[in-house]
Amino acid sequence: MANKHEPLPPLVHESAMDYKQHEQTYNGFVSLIKYSIITTAVVVVILYFLVQP
Repeated sequence: MANKHEPLPPLVHESAMDYKQHEQTYNGFVSLIKYSIITTAVVVVILYFLVQP
């Protein structure tokens, strides 16, 4: 077994993160999920009234 561990090299950032684009993507994803949940709930309510046993 090797007892000596070499230290990891320091992290190198190749480019700065585009925070504006990151926030736009995140907000778009949250909106998509929100409207998907609302649409699913509406469809479930409609199907409840259309398909009664």
